[in-house]
Order: sequence, then structure tokens, then C-alpha cells
Amino acid sequence: MIEMDESVNVFGEPLESCSEAPMTGFFRDGCCNTADEDVGSHTVCIEVTDAFLEYSRFRGNDLSTPMPEHGFPGLKEGDRWCLCATRWYEAYQLDMAPRVHLLRTHQRALEIVPMQLLRRFAVDLN
Repeated sequence: MIEMDESVNVFGEPLESCSEAPMTGFFRDGCCNTADEDVGSHTVCIEVTDAFLEYSRFRGNDLSTPMPEHGFPGLKEGDRWCLCATRWYEAYQLDMAPRVHLLRTHQRALEIVPMQLLRRFAVDLN
């Protein structure tokens, strides 16, 4: 059985849900929860844009095409999604990073992405 890491955001507070429509997360629980078995570290809650979807498709991860056999409706602009921290960082390096929801981003994302970068792309900071 997979043991989930503590459900805590980048501020050390309880992790808020990223999206339940569409259902997201490594555990498909709506949160960007993670575990050691989550090799991709699906920990960054993003706000999807058309530009990011095109970038992701180009990089070999088509997130916009529905896959009903896997219960995946396909993403569209405005959706939230738990993205792999390494993919977000790669997108940042290529000026394609989407905005992030820090209260919904798991603290383990900080193992890959520096907090100052996440803050620059934060949707939920005043």
C-alpha cells in the first residue's frame, strides 16, 4: 500500500484542493498529494492556459485530448491541474510556465522548484 506524505502546502499549512472537476492529483483525490512512488512529483497546482496545453502536447504530454477509458476529460484553459514539478520547472526555463496556486501546491514541490519562482507565478498571493 502506498503511504501518502503529509498533506501540507508550501507554507506548511493544510493543503487545499486543486481540482475535483476534473479530478486531479497522483492519488486522484483532487489534491496535489504525493508519495515516494510519485516519481513525477505531481505537486504543483497550475491554472491551465491554451499556451501551456500546446507546449505540453509538443513535449509529449497531451493534456487536452479526452481519454474516457482512463476517466480523463481533457483539460481546457481555466482548469486547475496537479502538474509534475519537473515539468513546471522545464516550462519555466522555456518561458512557458503557467500560473500556480500556492495554497494548493504540495510542499514537496520545493524540492524541485525554488519558492521564489513559485511566488512569481502565484495566482493566490496579494
